[in-house]
Amino acid sequence: MFKKVLVANRGEIAVRVLRACRELGVAGVAVYSEPEATALHARYADEAYCIGGGPAAESYLSGEKIIAAAKRAGAEAIHPGYGFLSEQAEFATACAAAGLTFIGPRPESLRQLGDKVEARRIAEAAGVPTVPGTTGAVGFDEAAAAAAAIGYPILIKAAAGGGGKGIRLVMEAAALEPALHLAKGEAEASFGDGGVYLERHLDPVRHIEVQILADRQGNVIHLGERECSIQRRSQKLVEESPSPAVDAALRERLGAAAISIARQAGYENAGTVEFLLDATGSFYFIEANARLQVEHPVTELVSGIDLVQAQLRIASGEPLGLSQADVRLTGWAIECRITAEDALKGFMPSLGQISWVSEPAGPGVRVDSSLFDGLEILPYYDSLIAKAIVWGRDRGEALSRMRRALAEYEIAGIKTTLPFHRELFVNPDFLAGEIETRFLERKFLPGLAEGADGNAALLVATLLSHERQRGAPAAGEQRSGWRLAARLGRSTKGGPWRNTP
Repeated sequence: MFKKVLVANRGEIAVRVLRACRELGVAGVAVYSEPEATALHARYADEAYCIGGGPAAESYLSGEKIIAAAKRAGAEAIHPGYGFLSEQAEFATACAAAGLTFIGPRPESLRQLGDKVEARRIAEAAGVPTVPGTTGAVGFDEAAAAAAAIGYPILIKAAAGGGGKGIRLVMEAAALEPALHLAKGEAEASFGDGGVYLERHLDPVRHIEVQILADRQGNVIHLGERECSIQRRSQKLVEESPSPAVDAALRERLGAAAISIARQAGYENAGTVEFLLDATGSFYFIEANARLQVEHPVTELVSGIDLVQAQLRIASGEPLGLSQADVRLTGWAIECRITAEDALKGFMPSLGQISWVSEPAGPGVRVDSSLFDGLEILPYYDSLIAKAIVWGRDRGEALSRMRRALAEYEIAGIKTTLPFHRELFVNPDFLAGEIETRFLERKFLPGLAEGADGNAALLVATLLSHERQRGAPAAGEQRSGWRLAARLGRSTKGGPWRNTP
């Protein structure tokens, strides 16, 4: 096992990885941007190094600065978390050149699976069905003919994409060209690659993903599926494991397909294979995420396997130590992504200072977070600020437990999606598991659907009433400045900042 690992990320995922390191007796090194000198991940780590300005391009996306910090700290390996550099083959290659272990897949796998078109080819070679679409990236000239052959409606998707970026739904031929311009522009801005491909838009479908683990000795297992259909504009908001739509036989088929793709790609470490599932039980491969997923905690709770520790062990050369027959999935887990967004105003980003936070606890409740009183929510990074996760013996108990956890969760000073989640967890259709990828647009937030008048005003009134009944901490109840200063500790400027647990 490594003696020291640098975590090339921030926020809740950096804290999550650092905790796994601490449990294994591995020293954890953090990096932070200038405005995040007092961030929780920087204070929790054994050492922390400033790597540049607030914009991600100046800090968390600078592979050169991160590798320099790792060398300075004497780290042996780098864990990228998710987002930022986690799926960049060039960064993984640079780590190896610097004598550092990249805790993730091999660069070749990152290149293959990071290109969504190439990933489709791998799935087809593994005998896994894919959504009908183009066999390669398309330009403006061939797009019209390809779309006509596939059949409308179609999806334009970024070849180097992920996280719901670079995707456009096109219902008719007249809308194709402007949608191509938008998708290409977003893909270029998000991934540095404007290549796009076309897929038939299957509707209605569920979004199901399968967690895999693969070691260097050729062992590959899956840890069941996650239901990820509650999403807005291809951004996931709630995940659960198992899926209400998957029985044991279908789970076995999905798992076998995911393992086949992993073997075809020569994959190692943790990863996720994503599928669309239609009402007939037919499934189609859509992409593979060659990294840890935001929603990994639900799999951890039902499998009893710490995925981050598994990543560290695999990267250090250890075998998995268990076979598929050893995997036992127990109970039901649900995750809510808490973001700094105002759901009452079209999920508009909310910036500012968190004046007060109280996170839920108790039986079966887990919170992955980096929040604290006085934290400044900055404009440079993703809006995800915390994750509330629960486990129950069955879906009913998990739903009840999440309602209780959400009722306990309080964040003052900024707008968050907590009111949205509270209302979702009393929605009859959601509670019945009758969901699909456009559930929010069609049944829960009709005002979000493009061009729909919907019933958004009623929803706003309901949520506002709910919040008024709950109340919020008064200004006089906020914690005093001197207590906050004591929590923040001494400055880390000039690094490293050595902390004690």
